[in-house]
Amino acid sequence: MHSLVVTFALIGVLGVGAQWIAWRLRLPAIVLMLLAGILAGPVFGIIDPEHDFGDALGPMVSVAVALILFEGGVTLDFRGLRDAGPAVRRIVLLGAPLGWILGTATAYYIAGLSLPVAAVFGGLLVVTGPTVVTPLLRQANLTQRPSSVLRWEAIVNDCIGALFAVLAYEIAVTMMNPVSVADAGMKAVIGIGISIILGGAGGYAMVYAFRRAMVPEYMKVPVLLAAVLGVFALSNEYLEESGLLAVTLMGIIIGNADLPSIGEIRRFKEHVAVLLVSGVFVILAATLNTEMVSRLDWRAVAFVIAVMLIARPLAVWLSLAGTKLTSAEKGLIAWVGPRGVVLVAVSGFFGTKLTDLGFEDGATLAPLAFALVFATVVIQGFSVSALAKKLGLVSTETPGVLIVGASNWSGQLAKALQELNIPVLVADRNWSRLRKMRQQETPTFYGEVLSEAAEHTIDLNRFGTIIAATENDSYNALICTDFGPEFGRSHVFQLGRSKDNGEDPHALPVTLGGRKLFQSGSSYEGLEAKSYSGWIFTRTRITDEFTFEDYLNSRAEGTELLADLGKDNSISFCTVSDRPKGKAGDILLSYAPEKGQAKRAPETEESDPS
Repeated sequence: MHSLVVTFALIGVLGVGAQWIAWRLRLPAIVLMLLAGILAGPVFGIIDPEHDFGDALGPMVSVAVALILFEGGVTLDFRGLRDAGPAVRRIVLLGAPLGWILGTATAYYIAGLSLPVAAVFGGLLVVTGPTVVTPLLRQANLTQRPSSVLRWEAIVNDCIGALFAVLAYEIAVTMMNPVSVADAGMKAVIGIGISIILGGAGGYAMVYAFRRAMVPEYMKVPVLLAAVLGVFALSNEYLEESGLLAVTLMGIIIGNADLPSIGEIRRFKEHVAVLLVSGVFVILAATLNTEMVSRLDWRAVAFVIAVMLIARPLAVWLSLAGTKLTSAEKGLIAWVGPRGVVLVAVSGFFGTKLTDLGFEDGATLAPLAFALVFATVVIQGFSVSALAKKLGLVSTETPGVLIVGASNWSGQLAKALQELNIPVLVADRNWSRLRKMRQQETPTFYGEVLSEAAEHTIDLNRFGTIIAATENDSYNALICTDFGPEFGRSHVFQLGRSKDNGEDPHALPVTLGGRKLFQSGSSYEGLEAKSYSGWIFTRTRITDEFTFEDYLNSRAEGTELLADLGKDNSISFCTVSDRPKGKAGDILLSYAPEKGQAKRAPETEESDPS
């Protein structure tokens, strides 16, 4: 036996540790968390949540699920949804209700669940989960349209599916009360109305207080957390678990209010969500026992197959009918629907609640959710790349460049790359710095590029290279270190460090960060000074007659080679330790002083000064 403190520590270490190992090995985190929970629980008996936490287990999971749903609400950005295209809107506004109906029917007729339990589970089946979908999209390198639809569906339906489940659960609660149908219906309507009012009032109250500086900066996150818990508890006092609906609505209002401090709020909720999701998942996996697993008979297998091959495809095809998507794109979207941590966490929670209400089959929800998650993650994870290639939906466009840090020089670089038909995105946390990019119609991202919100908003599948070009050397190194495992160490670059003489004891170690651009390792200050003194980007085509050596001999004094664009759409950047070879047919992108261009070689194209 061990103390409750040790149990909490074990759950945290197992949950977060599983996610970290999954990140290092580039594996689905959900599979490792499931394995960790099963090993710690039913296999070795290290953790027994029902015994360790007793009566506190239910309220703990309830509060954790409430905060997870609040986090989902904050993530939902209606402006991004409006800009995402008609196919995305159709699969969210039409596909989600269809998915709920078809999922409920599948759970009722095939899994054999009672109708109230099936309705709750059917709502949760709408949830696909961005933490599972996003890695699959990167792995498959899909073309933009199906990738965008799948990414947005995962983001939005994470919240909508939970709302469906809450509504179905409230109806189930009223059905079990010994009152007339009319009274039960009225209680449900009033309870849902109260939760909507409380959630709306709580959200708008926080927005009002934060906008008018009624809460100091250091207290905004604690005040918000207290408000979420307060709204959750108040709503639950009238109708059990209606607080889940209230806090989800509260999150949606706050997430779409354009608060100046929304970045800090989102960063906080990302950290909390990782801890809570990890903890809840490990706890639920540890509660699995032989009796629960024995509920997975042939019906469970048939249910998983029906969800993957009937319910999901039918909802997708019906909702996307009449859109511009091709049959191949619809087919791929219909197949890719992996479920994630939220499905298991909320299913386990509602399963316990439904069992307490008298629905014995509520205990089946957690094992069914685990089975569906495992099957979809493993089967679809291994098959999506092959299917995308067979359908011709693997992206063949030139891998783009993600530039972090808006400046005069990075604006010149973005424009030069765009003129070469290379996709570019410039990200910066300062809105005013992005003005130049917006004026020259360069795509931009305003916000923290390391945040979860950026992961959901930026389609990283379109980019093969990242350049950290801010004035902060440490931040550049952090960006390259963070994106290194994802892009590959050979595709993350940063500007030279301002003080890079190797003698500063306070400098970052050279093992951190990315490869330094330009053979000279030019720093941010040096490049900005050159951009304001008239330096420009030039393009030179290498031919059999005009070789790379001819280019080196003819370029103006001081010219620095930046990149070599191959005939196969590949991009090789010049660094302090590596210089492109410049083969016939390649285009060289250089940064040169505007004066002295008379020395440029024949067939050299010059970009306009920025």
